[in-house]
Amino acid sequence: MKYVLVTGGVVSGLGKGVTASSIGVILKACGLRVTSIKIDPYLNTDAGTMSPFEHGEVFVLDDGGEVDLDLGNYERFLDIKLTRDNNITTGKIYQSVIDKERRGDYLGKTVQVVPHITDAIQDWIERVAMIPVDGKEGPADVCVIELGGTIGDIESMPFIEALGQFSYRVGPGNFCLIHVSLVPVLNVVGEQKTKPTQHSVRGLRGLGLTPNILACRSTKVLEENVKAKLAQFCHIPAENIVTLHDVPNIWHIPLLLRDQKAHEAILKELNLLGVARKPALEEWTARTKVCDMLHDPVRIAMVGKYTGLSDSYLSVLKALLHASVACHRKLIVEWVAAGDLEDATAIEAPDVYQAAWDLLKGADGVLVPGGFGDRGVQGKILAAKYARENKVPFLGICLGMQIAVIEFARSVLGMCDANSTEFDPETSHPCVVFMPEGSKTHMGATMRLGSRRTYFKVPDCKSAKLYGNASFVDERHRHRYEVNPDMVSQLENAGLSFVGRDETGRRMEIVELPSHPYFIGVQFHPEFKSRPGKPSAVFLGLIGAACGHLEAVLKYGHASKLLTNGLSNGKPMVKIHQNGNVKPSNGSLNGVYSNGNGVHY
Repeated sequence: MKYVLVTGGVVSGLGKGVTASSIGVILKACGLRVTSIKIDPYLNTDAGTMSPFEHGEVFVLDDGGEVDLDLGNYERFLDIKLTRDNNITTGKIYQSVIDKERRGDYLGKTVQVVPHITDAIQDWIERVAMIPVDGKEGPADVCVIELGGTIGDIESMPFIEALGQFSYRVGPGNFCLIHVSLVPVLNVVGEQKTKPTQHSVRGLRGLGLTPNILACRSTKVLEENVKAKLAQFCHIPAENIVTLHDVPNIWHIPLLLRDQKAHEAILKELNLLGVARKPALEEWTARTKVCDMLHDPVRIAMVGKYTGLSDSYLSVLKALLHASVACHRKLIVEWVAAGDLEDATAIEAPDVYQAAWDLLKGADGVLVPGGFGDRGVQGKILAAKYARENKVPFLGICLGMQIAVIEFARSVLGMCDANSTEFDPETSHPCVVFMPEGSKTHMGATMRLGSRRTYFKVPDCKSAKLYGNASFVDERHRHRYEVNPDMVSQLENAGLSFVGRDETGRRMEIVELPSHPYFIGVQFHPEFKSRPGKPSAVFLGLIGAACGHLEAVLKYGHASKLLTNGLSNGKPMVKIHQNGNVKPSNGSLNGVYSNGNGVHY
């Protein structure tokens, strides 16, 4: 097994995750099998109990692992299925060591950070690296490890020490360290400054790790004299210093690495030059070019409570992009804070209220994503009501599906106090109830998590057609509440159709409104399995309906057929990858257009 470690210096948020994923892409293009590990130095056992404002979205894996969003990047870039153990946290390591101590595994010993914690980290990495993640038998050839945080952080010190020891454990030719650092340009002098990177590398070397390759983040290409200066002061060959400058679409990053022969430097360090082939990135290059050329817009209103941080909905945005590109449309995300749609905002801030409703009414489709807590719920209900009554394409995910059911019960069945027991435990019409197997005392890992099977009960429904007329589908879940099975018959008699259910038939998974052009709610999170070139079925349906191509999407069924056969208007379709980060912008940035409402870095 060969290991590539990616670390970061100077500041956080440089794009270590994208860099690590892109390294994986280029190594995979060289014919190697790749797996990934993300190390998060925080004390949480997993990401499940953290607010999206703290750390971005919680990504859910097939095995129910609640992990860092970077594992979502790895899965999308490399088209692999990771496990919960591919995300290492300080909490997991300490818990495993303490469990061993209690069992008596260290009997007679004083349990310490070195060697017990550091050994546990190394053993974990070696064990997880051997788990196949690409559907083939046997371990991968290369494991890409990303160390979260920034060099110098106190919390990451045990991992730095462990990785220093690990480089000696695996031996020369089996370990390559890539350090991602910042080369800022000061506006006053307009000069690229190397001192922050020099200090970062010095700190890394002082901790026992010597970088083999330096990946420099900058607004523009590194000047030759700057590269020479970095090579001299950081003791790294100039050919091993690569520029990761700003690009319009992050799918350019693997191409940047290839063009600067970063793969050759990595393969040389790992003694794989004679084994690997030249990177086959023709398809990737074509996708990147097509992504940059999209111009016909499709506007989707994202009605949520975490709109202040786009990373809170990262996988949803990726899934929208995959579907938009498949439909040959430029995605414009209109961020609508759910609370801004509510009557209270009309009184307190009428301008904000009006602006939110203008964005919602100007959208081609409405998406209500998942969430927790009662803030903004009334606004989401109003958004679902607007979409239902005005025949606007609508997709509700998890809480978004539950919201659609509550709104229908209130507006159509006349149940004015219809609600979820999450928000009103005393409601006389509990449309959404707590699941019996859940826990109200322990929050971590007690939800219905991971891949579960949904069976289609109505064969000719839209969602079944979108999934290629399959009889069932496996999707990932993350929820504590469900549609009340005792109210299903009332709701269906009034026009709702619960077309997808679990194996018992009592847990509602997919709801549709047959009288509506496209009104679908799903209890699962389809965004977690959306891939570039293989968009999620229900997202494809939303975008197809929003740009007037739903009939073509339904005709061809599964996304792969749509991409192969093209849309009914005759526009050529190309399988393309798109994974742009959404940032505030009135223009294009990484393939996404956004109104930037409340979005910050």
